[in-house]
Amino acid sequence: MSSVTFETQRAALADVVAIPVTPFAADGSVDTVTHRALLRRLLDGGIRTLTPNGNTGEFYALTPEERRLVTESTVEEAGDRAAVLVGVGHDLPTAVASARHARELGVRMVMVHQPVHPYVSAAGWVDYHRAIAESVPELGVVPYIRNAQLPGTRLAELADHCPNVIGVKYAVPDAARFAAFARDAGLDRFVLVAGLAEPYAPSYFSAGATGFTSGLVNVAPAVSLNMIEALRSGDYPAAMKVWEQIRRFEELRAAHGSANNVTVVKEALATLGLCRRDVRPPSRPLPEDERAEVAAIVAGWSI
Repeated sequence: MSSVTFETQRAALADVVAIPVTPFAADGSVDTVTHRALLRRLLDGGIRTLTPNGNTGEFYALTPEERRLVTESTVEEAGDRAAVLVGVGHDLPTAVASARHARELGVRMVMVHQPVHPYVSAAGWVDYHRAIAESVPELGVVPYIRNAQLPGTRLAELADHCPNVIGVKYAVPDAARFAAFARDAGLDRFVLVAGLAEPYAPSYFSAGATGFTSGLVNVAPAVSLNMIEALRSGDYPAAMKVWEQIRRFEELRAAHGSANNVTVVKEALATLGLCRRDVRPPSRPLPEDERAEVAAIVAGWSI
């Protein structure tokens, strides 16, 4: 185990970590042709880290077969052009099976979705992630944290057991809490990924993040890359210029408890003629009167 350093995986996390959408066909099935075209667009746009089965990919609305399909298509399209970070989760046997399926495909990293369970103890959180990480010791493992109650010391405890836990996608909307979490976990021990995308990237980078996730990247890869370049060079005024550019788009996604998070991204892609606007329940397409605003925002970007 100690011979595995995970250097390439760590480097891939310290980047724009794209969360591709899962497009649907008119009959409601996964549109694999369009999915592959959107992945190629990301790759051609300079994106080097892809997360199939992330929340922007409607992970919780896909069947197990569809999740495997999405993973396989992503791995094939990525080839040697991008690192793949496969989203896994649900009950433990399902998460382990998904992680092993990713390993069989040659994937080298998995992201573990926050456990969707009404009763999550901090010690139980460690047990859940430990079981997954120990089932695929050769893979880099990245917990996805949305639980503000989870202390950084628990991530450190998990990594003490599982050296393949190499990073964290932190998605609690609180920059001060993130800064404390990172330091309690071990600032230099993990790759810290700002899990709330571009709106939080500048404040989270100032506290130690070196990568951020993005759903907006599906629409405008250049915009996301402009932000990370600015953040890497420490040019916060330039990063905030991008922030101002994308602010309204991200506000629409975050409105009503993020009800339209994926909906707005797919609406923007539909505006560009790149995929259908269809989302699955419990998401819902945008009402007619809000579609024009999304189109107007996207028209203002250099895509």
